[in-house]
Amino acid sequence: MDIKEHWEKVYKTKTPDQVSWTQKKPQESLDLIHSVTIEKSDAVIDIGGGDSNLVDFLLEEGYSNITVLDISAEAIKRAKHRLGMLANKVTWIVSDIVDFKPTQQYKIWHDRAAFHFLTNPKAISSYCSLLENFANRNVILGVFSTDGPLKCSGIEISQYDKESLINTIPKSFSLLESFTKDHLTPFETTQNFLFCSFQKK
Repeated sequence: MDIKEHWEKVYKTKTPDQVSWTQKKPQESLDLIHSVTIEKSDAVIDIGGGDSNLVDFLLEEGYSNITVLDISAEAIKRAKHRLGMLANKVTWIVSDIVDFKPTQQYKIWHDRAAFHFLTNPKAISSYCSLLENFANRNVILGVFSTDGPLKCSGIEISQYDKESLINTIPKSFSLLESFTKDHLTPFETTQNFLFCSFQKK
């Protein structure tokens, strides 16, 4: 399977109400971002942000240094269209996360969409290298828990509990907070997520 082609097709053919990950308000992510924010000018990156509404709320709250990365150009096109002129306040990057070559460091690295899709040890290692080198303060990960689904959008994922996630990410990060949360999909099924917030030591 060509993973980029897969996601371009998803975003070209399905509306937000037809995909499981849609949230009208990503409250858990917002709460965790608020808990580690020092300045609204902190560099924030949303990995796998797609056409998530997270960026809308961050802009509304006055965050001024936001980057959204997604493998799908179509997803980012949809997000830009939704935001209108506000989209000009965001840095948009189309890239597979394992091919991402950052040009800056990020004080808040948020990911509720990409990390659990990495099942290959080499890809996970590449992601962790990015955290080590370009996440210079806080990392917030939302991943499918061991009580969550085994697949998403027809793709196998990696499930995590708190201990396995701690053992996967670089040792230079310490856990601040963790909890599980059932996400209610637009078609009224539930997916159990593990949310963890980390800080660089």
